[in-house]
Amino acid sequence: MKKVCPTGKMIAGKTHLSVLVIALFLFVSCSSWKNAAYRNMTVVFYNVENLFDVENEPGKSDGEFTPDGQKNWDETRYQKKLSDISNVISGINEGDLPEIVGLCEVENEKVVRDLVQTGLLAKGNYEVVHHESPDFRGIDCALAYRPEEFKVLSHSAVPVSFEDDPNPATRDILYVKGRTRNREEFHVFVNHWPSRIGGVDKTEPKRVAVARVLKSKIDSVMSRNAKAHIIVMGDMNDDPDKKSLSEVLGANAPSTPDAVLVNLMFPDFNNGKGTYNYRGNWNMLDNMIVSPGLLDSKGFRCVEEKGHIFHEEWMEHRSRNKEMSPNRTYGGPNYYGGVSDHFPVYFRLRR
Repeated sequence: MKKVCPTGKMIAGKTHLSVLVIALFLFVSCSSWKNAAYRNMTVVFYNVENLFDVENEPGKSDGEFTPDGQKNWDETRYQKKLSDISNVISGINEGDLPEIVGLCEVENEKVVRDLVQTGLLAKGNYEVVHHESPDFRGIDCALAYRPEEFKVLSHSAVPVSFEDDPNPATRDILYVKGRTRNREEFHVFVNHWPSRIGGVDKTEPKRVAVARVLKSKIDSVMSRNAKAHIIVMGDMNDDPDKKSLSEVLGANAPSTPDAVLVNLMFPDFNNGKGTYNYRGNWNMLDNMIVSPGLLDSKGFRCVEEKGHIFHEEWMEHRSRNKEMSPNRTYGGPNYYGGVSDHFPVYFRLRR
């Protein structure tokens, strides 16, 4: 008579369960691999127009941005601006937050940390890179990034000097070297070049000087790796076709053969679009520039090979003649309650 193990059914059940667990593990692993193989990254730059806290910081010319200052800047207005900027940045991607966000016109590291902990941005667990610069108004550049997608390896401030001005009061260039989840190395430069106050032609030499400093730094990176992944972002206070960008930096349109650098904002600029409106005229002052290594088929590459301007109706101001411009926070001492006098720019990467 054949004996049957009384636990046979239990053993068979455990075996069946083990097979299911292994199958589920393989499915999750394959799905994770597939997701990793087809990843997206969004890179944003935003001039946030004078993001100051409400404290009067010694050594900075920020007295007007205090409750007792000319602009009557208080905690309520500060919190509203943080909330508005958070809504803009988190609205660029549906269902996902940008991985890398460059900012300019921020007072200090504190305001950037306050920003990334506000609203939907808090879900991104952003880390912050910031260096104090010698700007006389106390505004700097900064980078916010999602550490699960981008790991910072090093960062530094690149000082800017002018031959005709031994005591410059302009922003440093922020340089951040990092690595993506799949270990691709990125070199990110966040810029805010000298303004046009005093006239475009008269102030152009200073922007040309900054472009030379930046070009030297980029050349140094590319001398070590000709296919380096370089991202240059910022408010350059110049359009893409100006000497500082097209000639000195060598940032050309995406269709340019053998371009050393590519300005992703050229297509929109050539179509009459811009990020800043001055007396009814649009200027593409905010630029996104990449190295050819981000346009090839290896690793991350630029989707569409162009950048984009982000704006929604609530970010806009309509004049009496129906002309649209970014809805700014202040005009002189007058509080308008808008987000910024610039629209943000962005581009997407995919691998």
